[in-house]
Parts: sequence; C-alpha cells; structure tokens
Amino acid sequence: MAPKVLISDALSDAAVQIFKDRGIETVFLPKLGPDKEKLAATIGEFDGLAIRSATKVTAKLLERAGRLKVVGRAGIGVDNVDIPAATAKGVIVMNTPFGNSITTAEHAITMMLALARQIPQADASTQAGKWEKNRFMGVEITNKTLGVIGCGNIGSIVADRAQGLHMRVIAFDPFLSPERARDLGVEKVELADLFKRADFITLHTPLTEKTKNIVDAASIATMKKGVRIINCARGGLVDEAALRKALDSGQVAGAAFDVFVEEPATENPLFGHPNVVCTPHLGASTNEAQENVALQVAEQMSDYLLNGAISNAVNFPSISAEEAPKLKPFVALAEKLGSFAGQLTETGISKVQITYEGAVAKMNVKALTSAALSGLLKPMLGDVNVVSAPVVAKERGMVIEETTREAEGDYDSLITVTVTTDRQSRHVSGTVFADGRPRIVNIKGIRMDAEFGPSMIYITNLDKPGFIGKFSSTLGDAGINIATFHVGREAAGGNAVALIEIDGALPADVLAKVRALPQVQQARPLRF
Repeated sequence: MAPKVLISDALSDAAVQIFKDRGIETVFLPKLGPDKEKLAATIGEFDGLAIRSATKVTAKLLERAGRLKVVGRAGIGVDNVDIPAATAKGVIVMNTPFGNSITTAEHAITMMLALARQIPQADASTQAGKWEKNRFMGVEITNKTLGVIGCGNIGSIVADRAQGLHMRVIAFDPFLSPERARDLGVEKVELADLFKRADFITLHTPLTEKTKNIVDAASIATMKKGVRIINCARGGLVDEAALRKALDSGQVAGAAFDVFVEEPATENPLFGHPNVVCTPHLGASTNEAQENVALQVAEQMSDYLLNGAISNAVNFPSISAEEAPKLKPFVALAEKLGSFAGQLTETGISKVQITYEGAVAKMNVKALTSAALSGLLKPMLGDVNVVSAPVVAKERGMVIEETTREAEGDYDSLITVTVTTDRQSRHVSGTVFADGRPRIVNIKGIRMDAEFGPSMIYITNLDKPGFIGKFSSTLGDAGINIATFHVGREAAGGNAVALIEIDGALPADVLAKVRALPQVQQARPLRF
C-alpha cells in the first residue's frame, strides 16, 4: 500500500506534485491546520504530515496519529511541534534549516540600508505631504565597519553582501576557524573588540543561555557613539529596554529589528522611537524562500517514506532499525562527551578528532560523530541537532577526523573526543559498561571513573591536602548537597581534576567562592 501524506498548511502546487510523482497518496487541505478537532479526527489515516507554522502538532494530536511516521516542517522553526512527544511515538520530525538563509540575509542588509538613510521615516513624512529634506540626514555605508555576531550560514551571506557594498566586515563567532574567516574575507575578532570597532552591528546567532542579551547595557556602553544595531535573528539577543535608553541618550544612533522578545509584538520598548525601524518577523517572507522550503520538505518526506532515508531530522540520527538498540547508549555517550568538551570551550574550534576503539569502532560511527558534534556545538548554538551538527561544523571550517581501531586498553569500547582550538588541545574519553550507563574514564590523560549527572562541577586543581575539605565546606555552607565526588591526578602533588555531581544548579556567588579556593586553577559548572 502506498504511503499517504496529509498537507494541512499552504504548500505550493509544485511541492504537492513531488509527492504525487513519487507515488505517494496525497491529501491537500491547506486550511485544515488551525482546526484542531477536524485535524485530530483525520490524522489517523496518514503516514506523513506536511506543515508550516499554522498546524500545531501536540501530544494529544500524536495520540490520534496511529500510522504517523514523519512530520515535515517547511521552514526552520519547529516550536509548533511537540518534539519529545513525537520522539516517544517514534515519529521523525524534519525541518528545512537552510531554505530561508538568503532571504533572511537579504532582509538584514535591507534593514541596514533603511536604517542608514531613514527610509521608512522619510517615506511616511513625504506621503503625509511634508517635504523635510533637511530632517533626514543619513550616513553612507561605504568603508564603514560592519560587525557580524554569528558567522554561520546566514551571517556568512550577510558578510558577503556587505563586502559587495564595500564595507569592512569583522565577525565574532567562537566556532569560526581562522581558515574559514579568510575564505569569507572577514576579520575574526573577539566580541569586546567588535563592540568597540563596529559602525553597524548585525546579529545572526541562535538564542541560547550564552547569547541571551548578548547586547546589553554594559556592552552598549563600550560601543562607538552613534552605532547602529540590526537584529533579524532572534528576539532576546538584545536587551530591548537597555537599547531604548541608549537610543534616547544618542549612544546608539538607530536600530532595525525584525524580531522581538514577545511576538506578536503589539507593544515594545523600541516602538515609537524616531530612529527605529521595525518589521513583523519578515526574515523568511519571500516567494522564493517559501517555495524552496516547500519543495525541500516534500523531497525529504518522500525519501523517508519510500526508502527510509533521513535528512534534517531534529529528533533522530541517521541509523537503521537493526543497529539502533546496540547503538543507543553509545549515542548518549558521544553526545555527553561532546557536551563536556563544548561547555569548556570558548574560543574558535579548528579541529575535532573522535577516536573509536574496540567494539564501538565497528558500529555506525557517522551517527556517533553527529551525536558528539551535536553535544559539542549545542552549548553555544542551541538549536543544533544530531543531523545538522556536521553541516554546522563544516560551515565554520572545522576539520572533523574519525579514527577507528582495535581495542588497545582496558575497555571493550572507548570513545575519545579531542578538541583543538587556537589556544590548546583537550581530550576526554568515555565508555559504556554492562549497565548501559555512559561514563567518563579519562580527562586530559588523567584516569577517572564518573557517571554523568544533570548538574556537575568540573575542577582542575593542585593535588595538595585540604582541597576536598575546603570545597565540601564551601558547598555545605551554601546548602548545596554533593551527590558524587570523583577525583584523579597525574602524580602526587601534581595537577588533579575533580568531577562533582550536585543536587540543583550552582549559584554564581558559590562558584566564585569555589574559584577563590587556594588550590583551584579552574572551576566550571556543567549541565547534562
């Protein structure tokens, strides 16, 4: 029996035809998505569901979707899909992460030009019957410095277009290698340097804990007086209240925003300011982008339903049903090892080496490498998944090396992740024992045996008496319970590491006290 797909939001005729041409029974009901009752009553007949943003794929809907195998989102955002519920039901969720890139980049350039010449304000004034030629004094962008925060797929396109406009482009992106920066023709800089030098600043980074309010009152104070800020990426990257104050004071000459903390944005601190340009999240709104993502999702869903190929899945690696049970604990191990390294890495990564020894070397190491890269990149980039991680790493010019070999040590299977930056190289190794739980067994050459916990503290210290007591007292005084405590050292009196699992998060003031302990060289909170 041929697979059956429901299209519940507006997709182009060409996308619908792709399904039909490949022998898939297709039902096109573009206005069904918002009607939850009718959708729930219908969904049980279908193997695939193609959507945009109007259809909400909830846990309740998935309960009614007995045949459903794949949800395809024409676009990048999957906020309207309950990913954990879909995963629990074995439903693959695919998106189209790169179909909107050019359109979003062009919108950022358009916003920058509109801001430089006050186009919206001048248009409104002129059409109101005024002729305020002297009021709207703009600035040239030629030879100005554009600071790009986040130089991935969209940011690199913005950089290219800006260079065509004869701007100097500097970029901050911890995952942008020096080689990739040279290829793009941009100067890679630290964030503080970008803030000081840029005439225009444009943001192209996901919203994560590290990037939230990356532009705040403190950073704005270090910028050039008269800087102009463009945000077509995510609401929350800029402290909107702080920016409004800076606009009022003249520290910031203007701002152009397509995204806001609260959307739909009917009220906002930026609204009403004469030097602000706003659009209602139009970054992906062109005919070409909407067509590209529709065609792409149709091809991806067809490939999966007809031959099992998985591409751009946000909740599942590319592995077969036969190998999944054996591979699952090693996928978890690889992702946690990558996450461990990623949470300790703040500078640009040039190379990632992943070594598989023993039985794991004979498994699907591509899926394991994707998992490791996903864990590595997620602390900074947030929305990376096991499928997109290799593409994201390649975009940033990282060299990825996989090595497989026979078991040479004490473990039947061992995975080692080595991350090389412009400052250092560090490695971490782990294994899975018979209980199926991932463990860290080596950090920077120091042997250890520690399970991963939700909240941990990683410490490098000098191996001298008194450290454990002082550390334990510091946490005890703060009312923080230690769940497990694992230590290792190079030699007596030398460098040592400690990995401590605690109950709950580590407050910033307690972390400061830990870092101030005499023997401590480094202390970092970790989340798994």
